[in-house]
Amino acid sequence: MSSIPVAAPDGVRPAAVASPGRLSWAGAAAYLQAAPLSLVFICFLVFPVAATIVVSFFDYDSVRIIPTFTLENYRELLFSRVAWDTYLNTFRFAVLTWALTLLIGFTLSYFLAFHIRSAVWQIALSLLCTVPFWTSNVIRTISWIPFLGRNGLLNMVLLKVGLIHQPLEFLLFSDFAVVLALVHLNTFFMMVPIFNSMMRIDRSLIEAARDAGASGAQILWNVVIPLSKTGIAIGSIFVVSLVMGDFVTVRVMSGGQSASVGLMMANSIGLLQYPAAAANAVLLLVLVLALIAVIVRTVDIRRELAPKAGGSGSDA
Repeated sequence: MSSIPVAAPDGVRPAAVASPGRLSWAGAAAYLQAAPLSLVFICFLVFPVAATIVVSFFDYDSVRIIPTFTLENYRELLFSRVAWDTYLNTFRFAVLTWALTLLIGFTLSYFLAFHIRSAVWQIALSLLCTVPFWTSNVIRTISWIPFLGRNGLLNMVLLKVGLIHQPLEFLLFSDFAVVLALVHLNTFFMMVPIFNSMMRIDRSLIEAARDAGASGAQILWNVVIPLSKTGIAIGSIFVVSLVMGDFVTVRVMSGGQSASVGLMMANSIGLLQYPAAAANAVLLLVLVLALIAVIVRTVDIRRELAPKAGGSGSDA
């Protein structure tokens, strides 16, 4: 049966029908554009993770890796009291660091976003927060030792003003020192996403809440914090991921008296126990991904960051 052509209404141009050849070329071009990044992603993320998972099921002795399938690495890890204590200690470091960085980062972001009116000063003070990142993490960690040591600057000042009668021993080579250094290293990663979220808040909402008689605490709790939850979620992902895998800070600031999962993996690698270290890495990856999934499920980051149709510039 032959088709009957239908005339288009006046003033309406008929839609151009793309040929199959044109569609195939467009699809091929899209794949070619995505190929370089996909190749980098596969080579530097997918393949290393897959190799780590495979090695975690291998056996080993004191000098070599034996490529035979075994569950002994995971059995020793899951039924070891030392491993459980190490994971709990790492999780404790992560929770304390997250809470302190959230408090400090939120306070700094709130000050920069709502109390500094000049955009120039906002940028200048934000850049000032990046000054510590001009040096490596190791240098910034080690720099705490002469400050917190038994004969360090802090103890000398406290002794001189008479606040203490003997040096404080807990300041260095302790869990306190580890958490202090972790907070110092990771506060910036919490502050930047929160500051970005606060800068997106429409200031007319603050004024409307104030005109309605809301106090400063009510505005903070009912307006600022809910509209900053995306930045809090992103900052939490950064901080938790970095702290859970950190081992240099724990080793240096605890003096070898505290343990973490990253330090346990580093020790296994030093003893050439690569399958055990790989099993530890896989378990740590699963736990970190589970924590990130909980955060993402709590806050829909993709929906919050998506531009709102018809919104103002502050909503974009």
